[in-house]
Amino acid sequence: MSGNTLSAPLPSTRRGVRQAPAELLRNAGGRLLPWLLPLALLALWQSGASQGWISPQVLPSPHFVWLTLQDLYSSGDLWLNVQASMQRVLVGFAVGSALGLALGAAMGLWRPLEAYILPTFNALVQIPVLAWLPFVLLLVGIGEPLKYILIAKAALVPVTLNTLQGFRQTPASLLEVARVYGYTRRQQVLEVVLPHALPTLFTGLRLGFTKAWLSLVVVELVASSEGLGYLIVYGRQLFQLDLVMAAVIVVGAIGYVIDKLLDMAEARAGGGQAATRLGAASTGAQA
Repeated sequence: MSGNTLSAPLPSTRRGVRQAPAELLRNAGGRLLPWLLPLALLALWQSGASQGWISPQVLPSPHFVWLTLQDLYSSGDLWLNVQASMQRVLVGFAVGSALGLALGAAMGLWRPLEAYILPTFNALVQIPVLAWLPFVLLLVGIGEPLKYILIAKAALVPVTLNTLQGFRQTPASLLEVARVYGYTRRQQVLEVVLPHALPTLFTGLRLGFTKAWLSLVVVELVASSEGLGYLIVYGRQLFQLDLVMAAVIVVGAIGYVIDKLLDMAEARAGGGQAATRLGAASTGAQA
């Protein structure tokens, strides 16, 4: 009987050992899955270039584009243009997001202000960045302020709307419990409303940076003598499509990395401790 007792767990243990490699394969497959389409497109691009299906004047080979990237890096031109673009987008995004956070919070905390401003704001945001370009150009000229203003405008819209939504979605039960606990208006905003709105605020900041980055490239395509957008225009003017593709790849890579960083920050954002305590207190009171 003791022999049967000792041998009983062994089959389940062996099954667990057999399941471990399968689980590892599933995890590895999940990590590799997002790379399948880019790798397939790269292979198709390389095949088309090597087989002569696509003219080099239309689409240079990946190897040629890689050599161009190396030349840009070794000469220092890549860093200079990346630095110019990053400075513009960071300044514009900082200004636009700061204004968006302030405006969205003000409308979220004071409904009469929302009633006055939001309809006009919603009408103005339908106008694309390029449509504002001639007007802003007449006001400030073609220098750096032009780029900062248009990039800030692009970031302002999603940050404002998401901030307003975040401040509006705080449960009324939490605010009621905060008043019962004797919280002042300032404490309610800082310790209840703001922590509860953080995930939505981070979503707005992430969308705001995406819009700012896209607007940066558009503005540099039209009115700039340096930057990644300028590299694209310069390559097109000289019919150097390898330079165009190299600049496009850098634009996409930088945007992807920053978006992932903001995504990680958004995932870490959550309700604050005060809101959690009040939520528990509210639940206990209702029970």
